[in-house]
Amino acid sequence: MRYSLTIMPHAMRQLSRLPGKQAMRIRDRIETLTDNPRPPGTVKLTGEDNLYRVRVGDYRIVYRIEDKRLVVLIVRIGHRREVYR
Repeated sequence: MRYSLTIMPHAMRQLSRLPGKQAMRIRDRIETLTDNPRPPGTVKLTGEDNLYRVRVGDYRIVYRIEDKRLVVLIVRIGHRREVYR
């Protein structure tokens, strides 16, 4: 089963503002989520319903998994000190 990928407009803006090399690493990591939305190193966020995060260096990708529709929805992308605010 392959999941489809949706990136929220706010997350797309956050991604476009990142330095080129970091943005490429994050895009590559996002693409891997379509094959396995819960790879090793993924953490479910406490206090949130169906929100997960995955690390890419100092940056975090926060996303929601909708298993019934086979969708990975990217909610936020940002530096680790800012992404959870």
